[in-house]
Amino acid sequence: MPADVYFFATCLLDLFVPQAGLDAIEVIERLGVRVSFPAGQTCCGQPAYTSGFPEEARPVAAAQLDLFPEPWPIVVPSGSCGGMIRHHWPRLFADDPRRSTQAAAIAARTVEFTDFVAGLLGPDWQAPADAEETVCLHTSCSARREMGTHHVGRALLARLPGVRLAVHDHEAECCGFGGTFAVKHPEISAAMAADKIEAILATGCNRFVSADCGCLMNLNLALEKRGEPVRGEHIASFLRGRLAADGGAP
Repeated sequence: MPADVYFFATCLLDLFVPQAGLDAIEVIERLGVRVSFPAGQTCCGQPAYTSGFPEEARPVAAAQLDLFPEPWPIVVPSGSCGGMIRHHWPRLFADDPRRSTQAAAIAARTVEFTDFVAGLLGPDWQAPADAEETVCLHTSCSARREMGTHHVGRALLARLPGVRLAVHDHEAECCGFGGTFAVKHPEISAAMAADKIEAILATGCNRFVSADCGCLMNLNLALEKRGEPVRGEHIASFLRGRLAADGGAP
C-alpha cells in the first residue's frame, strides 16, 4: 500500500461536484493513505483534444506536468480524464523530449479512483444500519475503453455489504454526453440519454453510481426534467456514505 498519493480532481468535478472530490479524498485517507492535492492543477486538456484541437490541448496539459514531482500514484476520480492522462498525454508530447519523459512517467502512475480503492479495500468494510439498496453502475465510454472501470466498478460494488448491483441492459451504451457531442447534436444526445434512463429505471434501482461527472450531470438533468426520483451519484460519495461512523473501512 502506498503511503502517499497525489489527487487530480478534474475540472468538472472541481467546478460542479466538489463534494465528490472531498468524499474521494476522505475515502482514500480512511484507507490509511495520505493525499496531496497540488493547488495549481486545472484541466487535463481532454475537451480540446477530443474535439480535434491537440495544439490547444497541449499547453493546458503542459501546465500540469510539474505538479507531481514525487513518484507517488496519481489518483483521478474520472475514468475519462484518467484515460486522457494515461493514454493521450504521451502522444501529445511525443515530439518534445523533456515533456515526453514527464508525460510518460505521469501516465504510468495514473490510476482511476475506483481501481485504486478496490486494490486497498479489506474484508471489513462496514455499512450503516438499514442501508441495503439496489444500485446500477454507469461508466463513460472512454472510461470503459481506456481504463476498464466497468470491471472494477462491478467488483467493488459487489463487495459492499448491503449493496445489490443491478445490471441494466444499456450498460455498455453511451449516455449521450460525449463532451461537445451533446452540444453539437442535442437531439441525438437527448434520445441516447432517454434510452439509458429507461434501462436504469427498469431495474427498480434506488440510484445509480458513476465515476464520471459529465455523465452524471447529463443523466441527472434528464431525470430531473422527467420528474423521476432516481438520481446518480459519484461513486466516491456513494462509498463515503457506506462508511460506518466508527471508521468502517480498515
